[in-house]
Amino acid sequence: MTGGKPIRLLTWPSTLRARIFFILLVGLAVAYGLSFAVLYLERYISAKAVMLGTLEKDVATSIAVLDRLPVNERENFIDWLSRGSYRFVLGEGLKGVPDTSPRSAEILSRIEEAVGHRFPLRIEAIPGDVVRLQVHLTLSDGNPLTIDITPRGVMPVADWLPYVFFLQMVLLVLCAWLAVRQTIRPLGALAAAADALDPSRPGPALSEAGPSEVAHAARAFNAMRERIAHYLEERVQILAAISHDLQTPITRMRLRADLADDSPEKDKLVSDLGEVERLVQEGIAYARSSHGHGENASRIDLPSFIDSIAYDYQDTGKAVTVLGAVQGTVVTKRHALRRILTNFLDNALKFAGSAEIGVERRDGYVVIKVLDRGPGIPENRLEAAMQPFFRLEPSRNRETGGTGLGLAIAQQLATTIGASVRIYNRVGGGLVAEVTLR
Repeated sequence: MTGGKPIRLLTWPSTLRARIFFILLVGLAVAYGLSFAVLYLERYISAKAVMLGTLEKDVATSIAVLDRLPVNERENFIDWLSRGSYRFVLGEGLKGVPDTSPRSAEILSRIEEAVGHRFPLRIEAIPGDVVRLQVHLTLSDGNPLTIDITPRGVMPVADWLPYVFFLQMVLLVLCAWLAVRQTIRPLGALAAAADALDPSRPGPALSEAGPSEVAHAARAFNAMRERIAHYLEERVQILAAISHDLQTPITRMRLRADLADDSPEKDKLVSDLGEVERLVQEGIAYARSSHGHGENASRIDLPSFIDSIAYDYQDTGKAVTVLGAVQGTVVTKRHALRRILTNFLDNALKFAGSAEIGVERRDGYVVIKVLDRGPGIPENRLEAAMQPFFRLEPSRNRETGGTGLGLAIAQQLATTIGASVRIYNRVGGGLVAEVTLR
């Protein structure tokens, strides 16, 4: 007990591979233990049956022979009548103690039945390291006769048999390991394919080779991936179509509003139409971001690329600065990366008034970060902030503009160029949005 809790001596393996192998190993060990126990019991029963059968048949004949031989000739037949588990001794034999064990009782009963109860018998155990019994009787002429019995134990096992058992165990363990490996490998491949699943990016299909069950699971997984990709494509197409079709009635409404007399209601209507138009344009941009495969990747010079973005904002009076010295090149899609960074910068400028761009290399990857000192995002809502049309209230409300699509578009574009985006709160306040180029 530790702190009132029981200590677990054995811990169930955490992996399916270890669990199956453990079960097979324990099962094989128990099976081999039972086999050895059965073998031992069978040898014991066989040795006992041989010994009792010999006592029952040969001893009766030997006693009858000795009983009929003259006293002076019995000595000549003693060795001839003796066997491996017993021998005859003319006389009282050694001094022993009465033995009432079940084995001695059974031996005595077999000898009595064999001799037809013609001679009174008693059995004694001879003290010593080896189990030794002596049955005493008196022949017809009054001379004592002793049967010295050494009960046979289990017949000895051949010296090579343990090695055979060991080699068999090793072979079975190897076969069990191979079977477990062949069974678990498809699950590992399926798990890896599920982790790498990205319907918006083309990738190799899961191999459908192997046993029928594995092939069926692979086919089901590939079909599921295709269905997900189709549903996402259909959703994006619907969004693009609706956003595109809305532009015509919005344009007509704006023209009609412009022709109307000046009034506060007109100004409000024009403002609302502008907000709807921005929402539609962002919807079209989000739909297009999922089809960014038309642009070819090229090698870009990071210092000039980052400086050009910063200068564009500085030319319009925006507070955008570059942190540290930027060096190196990267192969990526220039326009998609620029759109990602401008989305980050627009958000930072909108909610913080200024932004900083930093570039660093991390584990062989190029990480471009946009940092601000704005209000940040609650930790429990960081992941949700990457979803389309998600808006944080009240710190990031509609009065500041925006549609809740900026980060979603950046994430979608990052997927098309093989990158990843992440946002997290900055130490000391603010937000960090970074894109990692692989």
